[in-house]
Amino acid sequence: MSRIPTHTLADAPAASQPLLQKIVEATPGGRPANLHAQMAHSPAVLTAYTSLRAALTKHASFDPKVGAALTLAAASGVGNDYMIRIASRIAGMNGWTEQQIAALATDSPTTDAKTDALASLVREAATNAGNVSDAAWETARQAGWSVGQLADAFAYLGATIFTATFLNFAQTDPDL
Repeated sequence: MSRIPTHTLADAPAASQPLLQKIVEATPGGRPANLHAQMAHSPAVLTAYTSLRAALTKHASFDPKVGAALTLAAASGVGNDYMIRIASRIAGMNGWTEQQIAALATDSPTTDAKTDALASLVREAATNAGNVSDAAWETARQAGWSVGQLADAFAYLGATIFTATFLNFAQTDPDL
């Protein structure tokens, strides 16, 4: 059972309403997902979440397909089922096939070895509180990722961990 109230746009705290409105406008169903509706209970949480997402959209060096792979890899490393469903859906919307989504979620090879190396690094970081082996780092570098891109990958890791940790903390009921 959820620990935090799930808000509608009408009953969310006033400071959360503009952010929640933007989420509603960008959501195919025209309503916020449970995670957003619960985050809205705290304007600070919803602001932090939307700021992380905006930073990824505006500043990350990856195309949306690679970003979706990193989000899914991080979600599978954290192990929150709701976050994995969200990330899988995003991956599908960004061009990953069902087979590739399953591979990304289980650290198996897709048809994109370069992205696989980076996704494995992110998954390892998610599993180990940010710690990664030198071998995983070097594998990603040898696959062609720059140190700047490896740093950018951390932004996807951070945004996913923030979201998944909130889902665990709030015991959000899955709605996807």
